[in-house]
Amino acid sequence: MIAKILSSASRDFHGVKYNDKKVHNEKGELMLMKNFPSFINESSSQEEVRNYFKAISESERTRKPQFHAVISTKYQEHSKEQLTEIADNFMQEMGYGQQPYLVVFHKDTENNHVHIVSTRVDKNTGKKINDSFERLKSQQALAKAMEKVLGTNYQATIEKLLQYRFSNLQQLEMLLTRNGFKVVQSENNPNQLNILHNGVVQKTLFSDKLHYQEKQKGDKRIKQIKAFIDKYKDLYSNKVFKVIDDRVQQGLYERNILPQEPIPPQIEYVSELQEKLRQIFGIDIVFHFKDDKQPFGYTLIDNKNQQVYKGSEIAKMKDIFDFTENSIDKREFERLKDYNLRSDKEKQILIQYLLKEGVGLKDFMLFENKRFKSKENNPDFQQLKEDVRQHIENAKDDDFVILEQDDNGAYYAIHQRYHQIHKLSFLLGKEEYQSFIIGTSIHNASEMRSSTDLKHSSSGKISEVLNDVADIFKALGKSTYAPRDTTEDELKKRRKKRK
Repeated sequence: MIAKILSSASRDFHGVKYNDKKVHNEKGELMLMKNFPSFINESSSQEEVRNYFKAISESERTRKPQFHAVISTKYQEHSKEQLTEIADNFMQEMGYGQQPYLVVFHKDTENNHVHIVSTRVDKNTGKKINDSFERLKSQQALAKAMEKVLGTNYQATIEKLLQYRFSNLQQLEMLLTRNGFKVVQSENNPNQLNILHNGVVQKTLFSDKLHYQEKQKGDKRIKQIKAFIDKYKDLYSNKVFKVIDDRVQQGLYERNILPQEPIPPQIEYVSELQEKLRQIFGIDIVFHFKDDKQPFGYTLIDNKNQQVYKGSEIAKMKDIFDFTENSIDKREFERLKDYNLRSDKEKQILIQYLLKEGVGLKDFMLFENKRFKSKENNPDFQQLKEDVRQHIENAKDDDFVILEQDDNGAYYAIHQRYHQIHKLSFLLGKEEYQSFIIGTSIHNASEMRSSTDLKHSSSGKISEVLNDVADIFKALGKSTYAPRDTTEDELKKRRKKRK
C-alpha cells in the first residue's frame, strides 16, 4: 500500500470537481465527508463544496490551499471500506483530523484506491498547516494508520526476521530485502545500519553486534527441502526468465529529470517452481548475478524453520533450474501473476488474448494460480458477473471485459480489473449463455460469416458482432432472452426485391 501527496495544489479546489466527475460517471463512490457544516453534505453540488473550501481557505500566505492525496493498494488486496478507514486515520496522523475532508473510492483502474481532498488552511486559525517534510510524514502516517486498521507492524516484522539463523551480513540484507525492507549504511558511522520501509527508518542495527549462526551438522531439514524440490520441479516449470523493473528511470524521464549517471533497471530471475515452493512450503529461492548476466548461484530462505542456506548446501543450481533468455516487464509480470489461472485452458485463453494485443509470452511465464474461489456472496465476484452482462448487453468498449473463444467455440470472459478468467457459460448460466450463442449465430448468418470468433482491433474496441448481439439482447428483453423468429422478415425483403 502506498500514499502519495499529489502536486495538484490549486486555489479553486479542482480535486473536488475531478472526484465528483468520477462519481457521476459511476467510476467513483463518495465514501466519507467529515468535519463539514450541516449545510454541506452528500447532497451538495461539487460547486457548493468547492465554494465552502475556498471560503475557509482565504489566506494571503497560502496561494494554493488544496490538499490532495491518494492511498492505493495492490489490485484488490484491500476493500473500499478498509481504504476509507485507513484514509480517515491517515488524515488524523497528518494533522488534518479537525479539517473538513472528503474521501472518494475510485474503481477505474485495476488497483483499488481512494482520493482525499481537504484544505491546507486551518479552518479555526486561518493559518497554514505545517507541511514540512510532508512526503516523509505521509509515509509515517500511512504506517501508523495501517497498524491501527490492519494490525501491520513493521518493527515487529523486523524483530521476527532478526530471529532467523543467518551466517553473514549479506544473508541478513537479502532476508530483509525479500520482505520489503531496505538496508542502508549510515554515512557517519559505517557500523550503523538503518532498516527502512518506504523511506522511513524502522530500526537501527550495529553490524558488530549482530549474532551470526553456523549451520548445525546433520541438518535434517536439508533432506526435506531437497525432496520438495525434486518432487515439485516435475509438477511446475523450472524455466527461469528475467523480470525487469525500470520504473525509477521512467519516473525520472516523465518528470524531465536527467540523472548524472545512467540508472540501471532492477532485475530479478524467477520461475513458476520458485513461486510454488514459496507459496506451499515458505521456501524462497533468490538468485545471485552480476549486471544482467545469467545467475551464478543462489540463496535459499526457509521461512518455516527461520533458516537461511547457501544454495550449495542444498543442490547444484543447474540440477534444479533451466535458464532462458526470455524477459518481461515487472508491472506486466505482477499483473499477469495475479490472474486466476487454474487450468492450462485458462492460461491458453490469456496467451491468445495477449498475442492479439501484441504481447508474446511463453506459457511458462504464466503461473498457475488457484487462490480465487467463485463464491456467490463475494461482492467482487458479483460485480464481475454484472460487468460481463453489461458488456454484452451494452456493447461497451470502455470497460474491463474481454471475450475470447477457444478452438472448440466456447466463450471465455477475461476481466482485466479483477484479473479473472471464467467460462462465459459459468457466469451467465445455461439458458442465458445459449441465448448469447443464438444471438451470435443470427448475426453471423445475416452477415454470411463463416467464423464465430470475436475479432477486435488493436485498440481493443468491441467488434460488430458484440454490437449486434447487444441489440438482440435488448430486443428480446433481459429476463427471457428468447430469440425472435426472423423468417417472416426475410420473406418480406425477398418479395420487395422481386417487385
